[in-house]
Amino acid sequence: MIRIICGFFIACFCVMTLHAQQNVIDEVLWIVGDDAILRSDVENVRMQMQYDGERIQGDPECVIPERIAVKKLYLHQAKLDSIVPNEVQIAQSVDMWINYVMNQIGSREKMEEYFGKSLPTIRDERREVVRDQQIVSEMQRSIVGDLKITPSEVRAFYDKWPQDSLPFVPTSVEVQILSVEPKIPFEETDAIKARLREFTDKINKGEMEFSTLARLYSEDPESAKRGGELGFLGKGNLLPEFANVAFNLNDPKKVSKIVETEYGFHIIQLIEKRGDRVNCRHILLRPKVSEKETEIAMSKLDSLRSDIIDGKFSFEEATAVISTDKETRNNKGIMVNNNPESSYYGTSRFAMHELPQEIARQVDALQPGEFSPVFHMVNEKQKEIIAIIKLKSRIEGHKANLTDDFQAIKAIVEERKKDEVLLDWIKQKQQSTYIRVNKENADCDFVYPGWIKKN
Repeated sequence: MIRIICGFFIACFCVMTLHAQQNVIDEVLWIVGDDAILRSDVENVRMQMQYDGERIQGDPECVIPERIAVKKLYLHQAKLDSIVPNEVQIAQSVDMWINYVMNQIGSREKMEEYFGKSLPTIRDERREVVRDQQIVSEMQRSIVGDLKITPSEVRAFYDKWPQDSLPFVPTSVEVQILSVEPKIPFEETDAIKARLREFTDKINKGEMEFSTLARLYSEDPESAKRGGELGFLGKGNLLPEFANVAFNLNDPKKVSKIVETEYGFHIIQLIEKRGDRVNCRHILLRPKVSEKETEIAMSKLDSLRSDIIDGKFSFEEATAVISTDKETRNNKGIMVNNNPESSYYGTSRFAMHELPQEIARQVDALQPGEFSPVFHMVNEKQKEIIAIIKLKSRIEGHKANLTDDFQAIKAIVEERKKDEVLLDWIKQKQQSTYIRVNKENADCDFVYPGWIKKN
């Protein structure tokens, strides 16, 4: 219930509603402490929610002002508690958001046209939204404190849970992978470098713009749409090899030397430096694996699979020596779930739909302890790999139980307990804060009914 506040901040971002504002006659709807909630504030949020496709549960004239009011309670207390936001994180978040929107729209010019504002103005308004979001999150963490949930509390919660309303937990698996990259001939690598040198010559001679070549030839599809532009990024957001070159560029007219990363080969052009962040363009070309080299790699891995099945060495031993995937090689090949939206985030467990499609297809045919045939796929870095999968474990879809789902149930208990703490805090703040609600909202069915104080 309380977590709706975090998602709400994006809706508060009002740059997309410029034209709507021109038609709104402002008036004060609520007062919370020293702050007013204006009709234009509510209208901005309503328009943004419609843009995002978010369905409003209830009367918008009641739901939206209440959300804004809750945010103001948190911000007021944060000011009293001297909570200071992390400006570096705010800047990074704003840059990521702008890069994402620019990618969706197509260019800076189109973005400014769409919003009806200059990019600096869009950036400043977004910064305020992100700053408020961060402050509220810090305030909530401060209120909740170091919440501890004991196993007995988890069991008590589960025991009171009506059996007919227990959630269904879909099938989950643990997967080990042994993967190798087919050899890329020197001739292919040399051809890639020669092509990038050709691009550099054309740019230096003024025959073509870097951005034009990026749109035509770069194999990074997202940045290619923007003429290779990556947007402002810090060193931590870039691969080390790339960052070392990008941050050493000083002349926007110069093109970098060829840079090799795990994604392929790049050339880079500086656009602008701003403190500890840099905005640059790049052109990426990826070496192609020949059919012959793919067949050779598959044949070798197939022989290795036979040796594993024959017991000459274990899957784990082979992975530690042969696998080229550095993320799983030293972990017995076990894949880790890096999806922050997953209830299994940070663990070795995946719901089937969370696996890459080709891996899921192989896993679906296996029993625990079995190996897949050798197969070919493109990984998340767009590299061709040859792989073998071992299914470590499978838990079939079932109704939630303490044996298989203790951590997931514990997480639910923790969230509910946090909600209770925050709910009590909001109730207390409603009583100690001056609040005036307009007559139109007097009969609203609020989530937190303490807004209208009885005489």
